[in-house]
Amino acid sequence: YLQLCAENNMTVARPSTPASYFHLLRRQAYARPRRPLIVFTPKAMLRLRGATSEVADFTSGRFEPVIDDPNVTDKSAIKRVVALSGKLYYDVIAEIEKSGRKDVAVVRLEQFYPFPADELNAVVDSYPNADLVWAQDEPENQGAWPFIALQLGRADGRPISVASRRASASPATGSSKRSAK
Repeated sequence: YLQLCAENNMTVARPSTPASYFHLLRRQAYARPRRPLIVFTPKAMLRLRGATSEVADFTSGRFEPVIDDPNVTDKSAIKRVVALSGKLYYDVIAEIEKSGRKDVAVVRLEQFYPFPADELNAVVDSYPNADLVWAQDEPENQGAWPFIALQLGRADGRPISVASRRASASPATGSSKRSAK
């Protein structure tokens, strides 16, 4: 799959806000030469209350392949940086707010290919005392993790762990209680 992306000079993205999606599509429309665009967006985000954008977010700015945590004020106090993409952002933010933790930053990866290694490294390096974790809904052997592990291994050698379900042949757990856990 990565070979196909490289040969066709594709863009693969998973925006987490309506404004990010808008700016991604606008960038695609203005890009010359045009290249294929693959966008992963779950239907659940259409109904998700938190997945909204202000009008100003549409009228200013541009597509950002990596979005830093806007809630962090003291980056040296952060002990863990959780990198993720898509709808999972809203679930993780809700859990952090519920637990009252102030030592976790959530960084969103909005574009997978071409991999924004420089942008991601710049954001992660701004947290000097933090370890890095990739979080995903899918089992460890599925989803973005195999690709992310390969790309970050090439980027700067920073150690990274994964927070996901155990490796499995099936993407579903077969149990809603187990899936929620």
